Amino acid sequence: MEVNVQKAVKLFFSNSSFEMIYNEALANALDAEANEVSIKISLPNQSQLQNLQLTISDNGVGFDDARFAKFSKLFDVEEQSHKGLGRLVYLCYFDCVHVESTFNNGTQKRIFTFNEEFKGDSSVEYIDPCPCGSSLHMSGFNGERLHRNDYINPEYIKTSLMENFYMRLYKKKLKNERVRIVIESHIEGGRHTTVLDTNDMPDFSILQLEHHLDIFNSIDLYYSVRETEEIGKKPITAIAVDDRCHKVDIIADENLPSGYEMIFLLISESFLGAVDESRQNLTLSTSDLGNIKRVFRKGISQVISEHFPKIAEINKEREESLKNTYPHLSGYFKTSDIGFSSQNEILKDAQEKFFKDQREILSATTLSDEQYEKSLTLAARSLAEYILFRQNVILRMKALDNRNLEEDLHNLIAPKGSEFKEGELYKDLYRNNVWVLDDKFMSYCTVLSEAEMKKVIDIITDGEIKDSDDDRPDITLFFSSDPTKSDRMLDVVVVELKRLGLKAELNSIVEFQLDTRTQRLAEYYGKRIQRMWFYGIVDFDERYETHLVNNGYNPLFSNGNIYFKSKTVYTDKTKSFGVVQDSYIMDFKALVEDANSRNETFLKILRHQLENHA
Repeated sequence: MEVNVQKAVKLFFSNSSFEMIYNEALANALDAEANEVSIKISLPNQSQLQNLQLTISDNGVGFDDARFAKFSKLFDVEEQSHKGLGRLVYLCYFDCVHVESTFNNGTQKRIFTFNEEFKGDSSVEYIDPCPCGSSLHMSGFNGERLHRNDYINPEYIKTSLMENFYMRLYKKKLKNERVRIVIESHIEGGRHTTVLDTNDMPDFSILQLEHHLDIFNSIDLYYSVRETEEIGKKPITAIAVDDRCHKVDIIADENLPSGYEMIFLLISESFLGAVDESRQNLTLSTSDLGNIKRVFRKGISQVISEHFPKIAEINKEREESLKNTYPHLSGYFKTSDIGFSSQNEILKDAQEKFFKDQREILSATTLSDEQYEKSLTLAARSLAEYILFRQNVILRMKALDNRNLEEDLHNLIAPKGSEFKEGELYKDLYRNNVWVLDDKFMSYCTVLSEAEMKKVIDIITDGEIKDSDDDRPDITLFFSSDPTKSDRMLDVVVVELKRLGLKAELNSIVEFQLDTRTQRLAEYYGKRIQRMWFYGIVDFDERYETHLVNNGYNPLFSNGNIYFKSKTVYTDKTKSFGVVQDSYIMDFKALVEDANSRNETFLKILRHQLENHA
């Protein structure tokens, strides 16, 4: 042989798969005009793979002088669709391939051994006339493992061959040229047989697509879709290159339609020769492959819309779900990808388009009328994105476990130990969730370190009766500005989470605590506190609600229970300095459900606006 076989095997088939042996053997048999092919697998003991043997026989025309000469020279091919290297894959797994072939109307037999030392030699003898054909016996398995036991499973081999040769076998069927492939295994005393017959090939419908990859060649979509009871049947989506099928990922696993067997094959003369020498990889450029996938998806979508409305309805539901879940990206979703690409890919693509538009507007020195309108829509989208984040916070609050409600709720409103600084509003928007109490508090910031927070709480709760001996009140404070660095008057929001299940007597202590804490907080910050909003989150019972009413609290409209009272709290009996105290006593349901109602209203308004601009 003119090329070093050992080096060629390593060069072209370094990443080969065992099932390629069957593909190459069948392709060669069909090239030799065979219509009967036999694949026999022998393995007495699966723990002794070195004894694995394959025998692949066919009734083709055999290795006559011309065919043997081509076999003996790598790259010696007559058509672009042939590579002249396929036989090398045998030597990736077996040291020796013993070949016996009858040809010339069955009057001659050629015998040779194909291995790494093969030099193009063979012995030929005349024999009594018999059927033509070739037999390849492979022995001396040289691998440590098979990687997959399926590679010697007749049913798997049948499926693999069918998927690789759909087009070639289907063309045989159309010409009434029947091909029968018998696959038989003898493994550890067990015998299994299956048959692949062109008569069993599905009947394909053909859709000629409007798109062209070049000015000369059209693109046809061959498809077969039928209902099946088999669960999890993955669709076949492949490009037919040189009468072999190369799978391309068009439909993500999460979009697999249930109850259908689907085969989609894309055919075009433009694909001729578009694989590497080992036939393992397409040689199409990234941009060309991207264009082909877009054409492929559009063709599949057309077939589904016209003939399989149930699947089309499911994809439409997916589209509506995306728009409802991510309204800020409505109009950016590539609808042709919905039902095909994974949701993560669709979201990523839409988000990138959104960011691109944002950069375009932000980098513009002046805005045209069109850009101005676009900037308004982008602002609405950004706001919708934030409102969606808030909705997720509410969902997390609803899912909190009562056994650890106080601490978990505290961390959702404001993570313990956090410091929110002025000038970092955008970043802190996604950590400071005091808006669950009232949206007017969105601009409030806490600037207390954990140490300072502990010091303040210890001062304002000094001497109080605690819920338990070692319990520190679960209090969060939000200031209108940094209380440690400014001489300005301050507003403060105080949130206290009372332990659930407390009796009315203990809950009622909260009003006295509130006055005391208001006084101490004002004194601690040099009487700069001018207004305080207090939110106490408690468990209600009838006795406690009566107590609140008797002490001047009024019920407010809410999805839960909430009582309100406003008064001025003085730091001493002379009334020389007072703090306006607005106090809200509420249950957990009022906190979460009221926030949810406000947030959903914002979301509906934004969703409506964005849908109209999509």
